[in-house]
Amino acid sequence: MRRLLWTICLVPALALPLFADEKPKAAPVKAPFEILKSKHMAVQVKINGKGPFRLIFDTGAPTMLVNNRLANEAGLITKDTKKPPLALFGTMGQFTIKTLEIGDLKVEDVNTMVMDHPTVEAISSVLGRIDGIVGFPFFARFRMTIDYQNKEMTFVPNDYKPVDIMEKMMNTLMAAGNRDRSNVKILTPAGQWGITVDKDAKDDAAGVVVKQVFAGSAAEKAGLKPGDRILTVDSRWTDTVVELFEAAGLAKSGQPVPVKLLRNGKETKVSLTPDKGL
Repeated sequence: MRRLLWTICLVPALALPLFADEKPKAAPVKAPFEILKSKHMAVQVKINGKGPFRLIFDTGAPTMLVNNRLANEAGLITKDTKKPPLALFGTMGQFTIKTLEIGDLKVEDVNTMVMDHPTVEAISSVLGRIDGIVGFPFFARFRMTIDYQNKEMTFVPNDYKPVDIMEKMMNTLMAAGNRDRSNVKILTPAGQWGITVDKDAKDDAAGVVVKQVFAGSAAEKAGLKPGDRILTVDSRWTDTVVELFEAAGLAKSGQPVPVKLLRNGKETKVSLTPDKGL
């Protein structure tokens, strides 16, 4: 009997360390977001205690990105920060954000690129000040739930430390640059649409306006007319000229692509097959 009692007492004692080693589950944190007229999600963030700043929240963005204006205000760069050579779009390079806050959520040591991205600048000129993009280095740290109805995100830490995408990309490019390219030729086919488009800086309506349709072009064959607004190309929003060029660049010549238009106040869809050409 005494041996049995010792055994019964010993089993809970052995089990205690097993439960003691378990980490408490991280509590979910909620944060609000807004949906812009361009259909992008945007969040208010504080960076290094400064802000709030409005950034696009893009789950497809491989990196975090802020413009020079934010970088200066948040102390990421100063007047003494050296500019890299050939700094297109004000590119300053990669920096580390000490603290990034979205609502009650706060993270540390987030890598970001500093540059004035043309797409962000174009959206900002139409929809008000937007200072960058929240991308992979932030959201990869969490399991996320997005509630579009209540415009609320829920974040649960997942203990994952994301890799430095930009560093890996640069290493890949450097390695590729050292290869023998004497027998390599790169051909980039382009699809010709046969239109010109434009959008006024004060125009906050969806889509971009078709200004001209060239005779005999793929656009004319598809039925596009001057005055049409191109809303989407293959389900990709085209609320800026830059977005239209990006979407059109993904369309392959000789293959039909669905295009949603706004004509005389009514939405319509056409199928456009880009012509082969350079």
